[in-house]
Amino acid sequence: MIDVTTNKATRLFLILGGIFITNALVAEFIGVKIFQLEDTLGIDRASINVFGYDLSFQLTAGVLLWPVVFILTDIINEYYGKKGVRLLSFLTAGLVAYSFLMIYLGVSTEPADWWVGSAQNKGIADYSLAYNAVFGQGLWIICGSLVAFLVGQILDVYVFHKLKQATGEKLIWLRSTGSTLVSQLVDSFVVLFIAFYIGAGWPIEQVLAVCTVNYIYKVLMAIGLTPFIYLMHSIIERFLGHDLAKEMKDNAMEKSGGVI
Repeated sequence: MIDVTTNKATRLFLILGGIFITNALVAEFIGVKIFQLEDTLGIDRASINVFGYDLSFQLTAGVLLWPVVFILTDIINEYYGKKGVRLLSFLTAGLVAYSFLMIYLGVSTEPADWWVGSAQNKGIADYSLAYNAVFGQGLWIICGSLVAFLVGQILDVYVFHKLKQATGEKLIWLRSTGSTLVSQLVDSFVVLFIAFYIGAGWPIEQVLAVCTVNYIYKVLMAIGLTPFIYLMHSIIERFLGHDLAKEMKDNAMEKSGGVI
């Protein structure tokens, strides 16, 4: 019997999985806020003309956490293969769906009379209305997010192992960054297409324009996070030890077989 408290491979999976799921859940909940990246950084706003739309970097707050999910996907892929990523991806999607169901029930409850005006001293006239506006995300946004997440994860695993088959243990940055760039291109389009083209009736040109700006941000983040991927590999290699780490990576690659 495996003791989960002492088995290093199991402990590592629990730690990585816990961080993975937590970041994905929190990203979904805070993603309702749209922030201006340039203003946050104190720099001039970009002016990117795409499909006739002049856009700057207006992003959902969820992008603050999704880069962590990108890195963890590749780390889990490296040591646990497609089955490890697939298990966590479907578990995460299920927990996100469950969380939104519980939030829907919370939004559907009737507020206490005194609570509605309890935050007026903070400038919130109707606390219940504000609560529902923040947590009551549209069904199309939720569906788009879940479908895009699963499609992106499956594609990430596939591209990752194809690149690893071609490069072996070399070029960690290529398989990690390359798989992220491919999967996030699809992820960005799918979520916006379902949420705003189907759900909100946006023109397809506007969807493509916003998708392009979001993808530019993700490309920059994927490249910028490359050193952290090597740092994570280094920490994990020291934790597992060279022999166990190699055994896990070989086993992950053998069982994945480069296909989903």
